[in-house]
Amino acid sequence: MASGGPQLIALDVDGTLLDTGTPISARVVAAVRAAVAAGAHVVITTGRTLLTTRPVLTELGLRDGHALCSNGAVQIDVARGEPVAIQAFDPAPAITALRALFPAMIFAVEKVGIGTWATGASPGEFSLGEYLLVDHHALSSEPTPRLNGWLPDGSLEEMLLALRSLRVPGASWVHGEFGPWLTVCRQGVSKGWALEQLRIALGVPDEATLAIGDGYNDREMLRWAAHSVAMANAPTDVRDLADEVTGHVLEDGVATVLERWFRP
Repeated sequence: MASGGPQLIALDVDGTLLDTGTPISARVVAAVRAAVAAGAHVVITTGRTLLTTRPVLTELGLRDGHALCSNGAVQIDVARGEPVAIQAFDPAPAITALRALFPAMIFAVEKVGIGTWATGASPGEFSLGEYLLVDHHALSSEPTPRLNGWLPDGSLEEMLLALRSLRVPGASWVHGEFGPWLTVCRQGVSKGWALEQLRIALGVPDEATLAIGDGYNDREMLRWAAHSVAMANAPTDVRDLADEVTGHVLEDGVATVLERWFRP
């Protein structure tokens, strides 16, 4: 990689490409476009839904290629903006188990390309698409690539302590960095898993892979990459996983890395 540069570049969105709620900086946009112009596969790899990923692709000027949403559970054909692969699972067992642990937990499931079904209001990225309030029975009635749980008036520490006893066959989960929320998906599905499937399909050598991220849902992606980079704003245990730490998201840390090989 030192001579030819990375051929497959996985980039997280929130906390990596941008500070949530703000535009991507001009420097980061230019660095990403330079990598694409040089022939690298730039793959936006995010916990966001398909609907909330599309604006990021537009902002970066990505017109073709691939993107991975919902922590790898949904793969997008960027040119069409549509899913080409969805790793769905039955959310009912997880909802039942989590309700037993946290009776007050609010749940939401992704309806790919449509919106969100939820049992109540919670912090999140539900500004795009349909937002439908339903009961637990309806929420459990269809497969989904992503189940979110939010614990009102709870703490992250309280939630993590209780989750030590959680076992749901066929499902796995990851918690967030800030506040008592978690995301459940099909067992074995992660950003790293999805990137490996894509790497094989594209014929990219494993030593030519680069990943940049900042969150707990980026851990598998960072382990997957030949060269992994954590943002300075990442939690300590995420930074410890990476081969290097770049600047804060507000300091254009992604651009600092990409500009080694790709000059706008």
